[in-house]
Amino acid sequence: MTAAMPPAPSFRDPRLPFEKRVEDLLGRLTLDEKISLLHQFAPAVDRLGVAAFRTGQEALHGVAWMGPATVFPQAVGLGATWNTDLVRRVGEAVSREARAMRARDERVGLNVWAPTVNLLRHPLWGRNEEGYSEDPRLTSAIATAYTRGLRGDHPVYWRTAPVLKHWLAHNNETGRDVTSSSVPPRVLHEYDLRAFEETVRAGTAAGVMPAYNLVNGRPNHVSPYLEEHLRTWTDEPLLVCSDAGAPSNLVDSEHYFDTHEEATAAALRAGVDSFTDHGTDSSVMTGRITRALEKGLLTEADIDRAARRHLSVRFRLGEFDPGDDPHARTAAFDTPAHRELAREAAEQAVVLLKNDDGLLPLPPGTRLAVVGLLADECKLDWYSGTLLHRSTPLQGLRERFGAEHVEFAEGVDRVRLRTADGAFLEVPAADDAGDEARGAQGALDPALLAGRTDLPPLVTGGAGTVLDLADWGEGVLTLRAPDGRYLSAAEDGRVRASAEQPGGWVVRETFRLEPRGSAHVLRHLGTGRPVVADADGVRVAAEGEDAAELFDVVVEERGADAVARAAARADAVVVVAGNDPHINGRETEDRTTLRLPGHQRRLLHAARTANPRTVLALVSSYPYAVPAEALPAVLWTAHGGQAAGTALARVLAGDVSPAGRLPQTWYADDADLPGLLDYDVIGSRQTYLYFEGAALFPFGHGLSYASFSYTGLSAAVVDGSLRVSCTVTNTGEVTADEVVQLYTRAVEPPVVRPRRELAAHRRVRLAPGEAAEQVFDVPLPDFGFWDVARGGRRVAPGPYELLVGASSEDVRLRAVVHLPGEPGAPRPVGVSGLSAADFDEHSGAAVVDRAKTSGDAVTPVDGRAELLYRACDFGEGVTSVTVTVAGGGTVEVTAAPASGGAPATATLSPAAPTAGPYDHTTLTAPFTASGVRDVRVTLRGELRLAEVRFTG
Repeated sequence: MTAAMPPAPSFRDPRLPFEKRVEDLLGRLTLDEKISLLHQFAPAVDRLGVAAFRTGQEALHGVAWMGPATVFPQAVGLGATWNTDLVRRVGEAVSREARAMRARDERVGLNVWAPTVNLLRHPLWGRNEEGYSEDPRLTSAIATAYTRGLRGDHPVYWRTAPVLKHWLAHNNETGRDVTSSSVPPRVLHEYDLRAFEETVRAGTAAGVMPAYNLVNGRPNHVSPYLEEHLRTWTDEPLLVCSDAGAPSNLVDSEHYFDTHEEATAAALRAGVDSFTDHGTDSSVMTGRITRALEKGLLTEADIDRAARRHLSVRFRLGEFDPGDDPHARTAAFDTPAHRELAREAAEQAVVLLKNDDGLLPLPPGTRLAVVGLLADECKLDWYSGTLLHRSTPLQGLRERFGAEHVEFAEGVDRVRLRTADGAFLEVPAADDAGDEARGAQGALDPALLAGRTDLPPLVTGGAGTVLDLADWGEGVLTLRAPDGRYLSAAEDGRVRASAEQPGGWVVRETFRLEPRGSAHVLRHLGTGRPVVADADGVRVAAEGEDAAELFDVVVEERGADAVARAAARADAVVVVAGNDPHINGRETEDRTTLRLPGHQRRLLHAARTANPRTVLALVSSYPYAVPAEALPAVLWTAHGGQAAGTALARVLAGDVSPAGRLPQTWYADDADLPGLLDYDVIGSRQTYLYFEGAALFPFGHGLSYASFSYTGLSAAVVDGSLRVSCTVTNTGEVTADEVVQLYTRAVEPPVVRPRRELAAHRRVRLAPGEAAEQVFDVPLPDFGFWDVARGGRRVAPGPYELLVGASSEDVRLRAVVHLPGEPGAPRPVGVSGLSAADFDEHSGAAVVDRAKTSGDAVTPVDGRAELLYRACDFGEGVTSVTVTVAGGGTVEVTAAPASGGAPATATLSPAAPTAGPYDHTTLTAPFTASGVRDVRVTLRGELRLAEVRFTG
């Protein structure tokens, strides 16, 4: 007889719901095995046949870090399409390629860390390229579309499991792991949370990643908002993955906890489920968890909760049902459809900012000068895959207009560098420099890719080598050899012409020429050390070495001169300017100005002086302040991926009518910007929602080669929504897309509300003469705001203006509707007091943490703060005031009667500062007030105010 096979465990039974299967598997795991699941690199459990698993596969605009893959436009470029259907299809293509790549390389993960839904509040943020928009509604619409494509449409199994980055209020690289974003309640609920909420509610995200920064004084990795808000938006078990190294930051840089065991336990209890720390070595984090458990800082139930969420993702990805997983055999990779989609996305991302006198489109036969540092580049960013195909603006325009009609001048300065003894830097001949791109083989962490050491280092002597010098702003230079390779310093310190492009976590291809009398020190920026020459060649000085070579810069040709010559011979000039995504504005480095770098300004000036028919094509990760008034035509596109050049050429030639729209405000000057660390978009009037100045180009702006009319605006309340409709007609001569934008405005708001706020949009394609009715349903709660007096959202009854048009400022139709709502009510402060952070207005205050686990307090930023609480109801009267404070200083509470008369005033101060910021004390003073009054609180010193209560 043959022994009967034992029944398969329940977690292997696809007929059971995932919840039961997860519980069955969880019950079979030992405590140590469950703990092992909580690191990014979870090992296999061989005895149960459970494979190893890695959280985290970068996939922001294509599969990244794993070698060649289809590269789509940067995320900000996808945001500029305003096209949710297109972005969904991009997500589908990316997830299919992730599946296809995993089939041949198990290092490719299916838990994808994308998209980034941080709002583009401040255009100097170094990671501007990663977000979609400054507007929460547009951001969430694009993010939902992308995650829907990444997830797939199967009702059970997910193609990939997307994680939204970076929770929360994260828009600065400067001190990003130690700075706190002060986010008042209205900003929190009306702005920052909204970008995440709608995507999570749509059921298309598998989890979120907390950001490095602190919010209201508390690190995001121990934020109570994960439980108070995030997990209330869905019944699905969301997986919260830490950012790389952030768990250790809780102790090492933020000093928020004394020990790593305390920090790890706090993060796990707050809702972090997967720890990305110490690379592939899971032992450090699992050891911390184990010790925290032994010390009673955690319970096994805490471990189970996180492990359950981890396993839930794996079940949804079909790992335990290979025979039933519909995505297991996906092989779509670099298909013709994907290439076409990359081109379509790049075309739809192009924004025509200005087009005077119909300079564009360029007619056939135009003799073009194509100039600029970006003219023959197809730049990648930190989260790009390796290019399978490559198209630069120059290539695209030569293909479209014919090479004989296109003259090129890059505009680099051609220089030789001469040492003090008269020798020149020289690039020696190399037998075989090779042409493999950085990261072509893939790397789980491309920061670990080393520079090349197989080529000979530079030497000095002879006539030297003429190098191409480009200044990317703030004196940051790249130097390129005649064979196209950039000078770079590898880990051995030798300087070689070895890099295809600048790149890497620490960029090794940037230098600065620092004046020393009539000569210069050439400083390598990656190491911070000067370049020197010795008998073995050119190198960077060793750490601590007191040596610096002095160089004379011998200019063989000014780039501006070459540009001027080419421009003068052309019918029209296309200046391609912008940024290198690895230089001056990237992860870890914010920009310092909106201005174009001086080198590129000189090239633009030379071109337009030689030829007034000059088109500025900006290819960049972020907005610039440019002299648009002096140019007849300006376009912008983000770095558009593999098809960028072809797409730009087709738009310039009129094969495609541009219809991209700006996803963020383009400010005219640095003076228009708030402080980088000022997150109070309401109080400091940030973004198109509140900005009261004149923008260079407004949110939603973008021109077309066609024209459109808007007619027949109507609105009516239908089933809890406001149904708004109008008719849009193409009155031009070419088929084109129009982005119809609906904004709303509270006419008589009880608090500061947006000047206008995007309520809905649609990108629609219309043939000449074609008309289409556009219908938008706006849920009535969307007209609400966060009422700090009641601690919840409220729609104020009254008139609201509807504005429909082609941008936030190009309004074609207007109407006013009267909507029902809930009237406001005074704050019952005699009963419930005041939470300090629930102010209506403030000056000089920051919201901070009342305790390490939860709660808010308010403190002065520079020694003095003013807080205003409107319409506080003291009822029949109170006789005393009590404040809860920590630290040292003074609290002054004033309540003036609305009808005039003497105000009630109390000044309270602890006799001595409390022991620490979380050691609160209560202070009481006489305070006589009745009826409804505004309350003003003045804080002085290093004091934290948590609450104010009234009794009597």
